[in-house]
Amino acid sequence: MERTDIKSLKREELCREMEALGEKKFRADQLYQWMHKKLAGSLEEMTNLSQELRRRLGEQYEYICLEIVEVQRSQLDGTCKYLFRLPDGHVIESVLMRYRHGNTVCISSQAGCRMGCRFCASAIGGLVRSLRPSEMLEQIYRIQKDIGERISNVVVMGTGEPLDNYDNLLTFLGLLSDENGLHISQRSITVSTCGIAPRIRSLAEEELSITLALSLHAPTQEKRRELMPIAVRYELPEVLDACAYYFRRTGRRITFEYSLVGGVNDSREDARLLAALAKPIHSHVNLIPVNPVTERGYVQPEKGVIRAFKEKLEEYGINVTVRRELGQDIDGACGQLRRRYLEG
Repeated sequence: MERTDIKSLKREELCREMEALGEKKFRADQLYQWMHKKLAGSLEEMTNLSQELRRRLGEQYEYICLEIVEVQRSQLDGTCKYLFRLPDGHVIESVLMRYRHGNTVCISSQAGCRMGCRFCASAIGGLVRSLRPSEMLEQIYRIQKDIGERISNVVVMGTGEPLDNYDNLLTFLGLLSDENGLHISQRSITVSTCGIAPRIRSLAEEELSITLALSLHAPTQEKRRELMPIAVRYELPEVLDACAYYFRRTGRRITFEYSLVGGVNDSREDARLLAALAKPIHSHVNLIPVNPVTERGYVQPEKGVIRAFKEKLEEYGINVTVRRELGQDIDGACGQLRRRYLEG
């Protein structure tokens, strides 16, 4: 019989499970705090629960705790890239980024990815499976325990397409922001999507306060289709309409993630067209000089080209930043550490 993943249960679900075991409600509160606030690595750490209850929990429930396989630590800026092993043996990766305003963790939502974006190492090899809420949470929990410092910001922007794992994503967001757990503000959580338009509209109706980031990467449907196969299914006008709906419904400004690929999408005309897309829905543009991926053959633009692209957007009144390049001396791009491990 398949055991229930106890760390993926919402608080009210956990209360019902404890009542079914004949336990009082406060036991659910104790267990919830051990899992989501004290970040216990095992049931045995939960010393205010009786040995008998811990035994029964171990028999009836699965307690997910990810194993750290490898950590790469940048000597340049303190960025750390973690490779985790899932209970079924598959591996995923996460990144810790240190900023003046706090510690940010970028997590994966799937093992592998089926979106197939041309410049991304994550999609090489396709999708293995989606992650459970506990497996998304555990990336944050293990990193916080490892460094002994609070994680204040989370971006769901690692391997995988979060909106392709929609129900688990929603549960994860609720658990992560719950005041009885780590209580990370939803305003400090960013979810990135490559543009699954119907799910963007559904997310708008969930009444969340998260930031939505659209992986745009091209200012026209034709160019976007070359870089991102998802554009064949959801054309740019449909995706932008969904983003506009998200902004109207939530009041939360959309971020356009735009990977600058040398000679592909970095011209002044590209900047003009991008500004025309961003301005009507008051989007912030985050320029990302692409990390070279050997299998893809794409290169980063020259520094002067990046600067000119940014300045052109600013001329059109667009709020724009260039993402600071972190972890350049380690496997920096999404999917690179996992891919190197699998090939080794």
